Amino acid sequence: MANARIEDEKVNQIREAVDIVDLISEYVQLKKQGRNYFGLCPFHTENSPSFSVSADKQIFHCFGCGAGGNAYTFLMDKEGYSFVEAAKVLAEKGNIPLDVEINNEASRPNMPEGYKQMIEAHDLLRKFYHHLLVNTTEGQQALEYLLQRGLTEAVIEKFQIGYALDSWDFVYKFLVKRGFSEEILEKAGLIIPREKDKSYFDRFRNRVMFPITDHQGNTIAFSGRALGDDEPKYLNSPETPIFNKSAILYNFHKARSHIRKKEQVVIFEGFADCISAVRAGVEHSVATMGTALTDQHVQILKRNTDQILLCYDSDSAGLTAAYRASNMLIEQGFQVKVALMPDNLDPDDYIKKYGEKSFNSEVIGASLTYMAFQMHYLRRGKNLNNEGDRIAYIEEVLKRISRLSNAVERDLYLRQLSSEFSLSLDALEDQARQTFITERKTGNVPERPSPQFSLRYEHKLKPAYHNAEVKLIAHMLKSREITFKVQQMLGTNTLNVDEHQAIITYLYAFYEEDREPDTNLFLTYLADRNLRRIVSEIEMMSVNEEVADKELTDYINQVLKYQKMLKIKEKEAEGKDAERRNDYGRAAQIAMEIIQLRKLL
Repeated sequence: MANARIEDEKVNQIREAVDIVDLISEYVQLKKQGRNYFGLCPFHTENSPSFSVSADKQIFHCFGCGAGGNAYTFLMDKEGYSFVEAAKVLAEKGNIPLDVEINNEASRPNMPEGYKQMIEAHDLLRKFYHHLLVNTTEGQQALEYLLQRGLTEAVIEKFQIGYALDSWDFVYKFLVKRGFSEEILEKAGLIIPREKDKSYFDRFRNRVMFPITDHQGNTIAFSGRALGDDEPKYLNSPETPIFNKSAILYNFHKARSHIRKKEQVVIFEGFADCISAVRAGVEHSVATMGTALTDQHVQILKRNTDQILLCYDSDSAGLTAAYRASNMLIEQGFQVKVALMPDNLDPDDYIKKYGEKSFNSEVIGASLTYMAFQMHYLRRGKNLNNEGDRIAYIEEVLKRISRLSNAVERDLYLRQLSSEFSLSLDALEDQARQTFITERKTGNVPERPSPQFSLRYEHKLKPAYHNAEVKLIAHMLKSREITFKVQQMLGTNTLNVDEHQAIITYLYAFYEEDREPDTNLFLTYLADRNLRRIVSEIEMMSVNEEVADKELTDYINQVLKYQKMLKIKEKEAEGKDAERRNDYGRAAQIAMEIIQLRKLL
């Protein structure tokens, strides 16, 4: 259960202390219309408001994308918090003390030993480095360097950029004096043991320091850029129990809300490019930490968007990395675009040379579709005036075109090939079709999941059994007595919609723990985001406070009637199968069973 660490009474006390309208107003401009407040949804891009907040019920629901829940789940969905983290934030807003200890380790299972201390050491050091850069004479040279490179004071503040002193052991002494053990600091990658004796020295010296945060905003590592001629130019924290670069996307914590608003993420190869892009207004930007995209990165991205724009360097290595990443993302069901950098520039250098406006319009705004980039990449190193190279290129392109699920896209790129090389469109279509068949037989066509779509819970043209189940749940949310009456009336039968059955199963357990009807508390009880969406929309419906037994019986009959109709269809299929086998005795028996089932209807 989501709130296992906090008592129900405390959960309710915290929720009642914070008005959901005030909370959501920090993210959305809300206007009152009737009893509810409306605004543009913070979870998807829209032009007209479909996001509704009920002050009476203290819940929200978007009639566009289906997002819904209460104050706790809003923070969980919007900020990626765990339930405990959301409770901590709300308790602070409502000035409610929490009797249970809430910390990073409590909200994250299986945390490594010393996790909290390593986070605290990094956080303290981040503040210290930043102070040295902006407030001391020692950091003046580093500050001037950054300003000369085009970073503003606002950007320096936003990314908490700092400066590490040109000292062998200042950080070591600074942190040990504040109670951190040598073992923890070495484990965190902040100090290094000397080989000759048991002393330690600082990992970072005389460098501009860029903090790296996890996806909850905790500082977990640093990257230091040398000010002088020291090598390497960039020195990064090593892999530690709190820093796994294969699982971290730089700036994700700050970019998450912009990613969901834009319904897209822009991925860079390095954090310097990412910082420059954010400075240029591309705030939905993240960067990998010196690694290729990993499965862990993909899973993080999937929870937030299904549209990705890759903006890598334009050299051979950058194009190859973009080619591999785009193929990986397409196989995972993403919609992919690739921004090409001209003149072998990286994004950071392009912005310095041509400016922020040009970067937005000529690079980000002019990005290629996945297929257009594939065609661009496959031309590299080929002389298309040479017949062999030309045929090889066309065959490679046809492989990729044949895998496109969108018929319009396939037609567009086949026509491009036909026009460029003066080939018959019919011949190309036949070849693409044959290529796809061959690729599928050999297993080379990837099994791609469908792109993520917002799960919208619609009432339009729903069948009678569906609407009956919704009405049952609406009344069950308001009454324990009705819930257990419905449970008895259903007996061993289940609801027809899987999500509806899951909701009433949770309701049974919820009430069996001697809880009174409380939809707001029940929403915190539900771990599944989609179920919370459905419950929030049902709760937004208007239903009579009282419900007669006959009304309940009618709803149950609609649920069971559909199941009987499904059974009749199964029997009809069995009967036809028996007739095909000339088993007329069995066919006659099935016909009698169908007659009996129809009588039950």
